[in-house]
Amino acid sequence: MKLISWNVNGIRACLKQGFADIFASFGADIVCIQETKAEASQVDTSLFLPEGHSAYWNSARKKGYSGTAIFTRFAPVNASFGIGIEEHDQEGRVITLEFNDFYLVNVYVPNSREGLVRLPYRMEWEDAFRAYLLTLDAKKPVLVCGDMNVAHEEIDIARPKTNHMNAGFTDQERAKMTELLAAGFVDTFRYFYPEKHGAYSWWSYRGGARDRNVGWRIDYWLASKRFAPRLAKAEILHTVYGADHCPVSLDIRC
Repeated sequence: MKLISWNVNGIRACLKQGFADIFASFGADIVCIQETKAEASQVDTSLFLPEGHSAYWNSARKKGYSGTAIFTRFAPVNASFGIGIEEHDQEGRVITLEFNDFYLVNVYVPNSREGLVRLPYRMEWEDAFRAYLLTLDAKKPVLVCGDMNVAHEEIDIARPKTNHMNAGFTDQERAKMTELLAAGFVDTFRYFYPEKHGAYSWWSYRGGARDRNVGWRIDYWLASKRFAPRLAKAEILHTVYGADHCPVSLDIRC
């Protein structure tokens, strides 16, 4: 089974950048996207979604902001939206699909923003989201994907020294990722490539950062540790354009 995760930075904008052709090229069974910046009624899924696939949307209450969606060839047992906490469920950040033998969670983690004005909220979110995942993990294994808005280690960012304590590379955010992994999850890309440098999934639009590969790895596929024997391949699809992020993929054994 092939799974894709991609922060498209606006699905309507990405459609104008070739999203339909890119979607077809994936050949994926499940595609999860973040930062949709749209409601389901604003997107003509017939432009890219094959017949027989299902779409699940979780849009923010604020128009044109945040949001997540999942497009799947396999019908889930159940679908849920948010993490069950009103404070955290207003921005369309989480969709969970339950399948027979695992949960799939698509997430767009809040950005701490310039000046770290939202870092305190981000810390609350991290604890609540981790607790939510552990509740699921107690029932069956979990796959988590999405823009997690943190470069976990120095290897995950091109310029760690100059970005230290900037949003996405604060000690606090990195510690929360460490805590999540320690709670029983595997960073699937590092599972296959523990020492690979220069592997990034987001680049600033400024200064030709992508051409120079001055980037950050902030998009992930995580898996419950006991799911690790089913991991077949993890990739960062850095040659795919259309947004400031590139897709990240995971192949699993059925």
